[in-house]
Amino acid sequence: MSGAAGEGARRVGRPRADQRRPDSGRPPREELLGAAAQLFTVRGYAATTTRAVAELAGMRQATMYHYFGGKEELLAELLESTVAPSLVLARRLLAAADPSPERRLWELCRSDVMLLCGGPYNLGALYLLPEVGGSDRLERFRRMRTELRDAYRALLRATAAGAALGRDAAGLALRNDLVFGLIEGVTLVHRSDPGRPVEAFAKATADAALRIAGVPLGPQTSGSGGIPAAHAS
Repeated sequence: MSGAAGEGARRVGRPRADQRRPDSGRPPREELLGAAAQLFTVRGYAATTTRAVAELAGMRQATMYHYFGGKEELLAELLESTVAPSLVLARRLLAAADPSPERRLWELCRSDVMLLCGGPYNLGALYLLPEVGGSDRLERFRRMRTELRDAYRALLRATAAGAALGRDAAGLALRNDLVFGLIEGVTLVHRSDPGRPVEAFAKATADAALRIAGVPLGPQTSGSGGIPAAHAS
């Protein structure tokens, strides 16, 4: 655990009751993560203080330090939350025998867009923060993201379009980077029209991703059915 200088260290022990916290029914950690997500995506990371996060969450700054060591820890947890569910699904899809790899790739794309754009704070926008690239505290997020990108590539390789590339590793990598870049970049498109239905937006993006990958669309690559039931978006 690390925290920026001046942010303070996470304190141990039971926090005192905080009369500033609204009675939302959510745990304090969720209140703080929601407040941080709103401020980071609207104001930016550098312009957001821990005091502002605490006040928006309805609690004192000292209370916040019982749950998080500082801004970096809040950012790390938010970023990991944008990858972890997709990574769980990707592992399941890689291990599944059915449906087709084309259909599994489509479903990963659709679900990933739902995760990045379906919440109230457009968390995919956090990827654009300059702080994401260099902080050691965010190394776990970067490893998770790399594993997810590799899962995309494995699913793409298993499709007929991927197999047609043969030993062209550079060609496969390029197509995968284009697909992965599209999925992560659609948050900017969604931000321009947040009223657009997210489910339809996610399906259209998955269709576009498969076209970029060279995978023909059809009843076996889009629509419903065939995906492991343990996943739900």
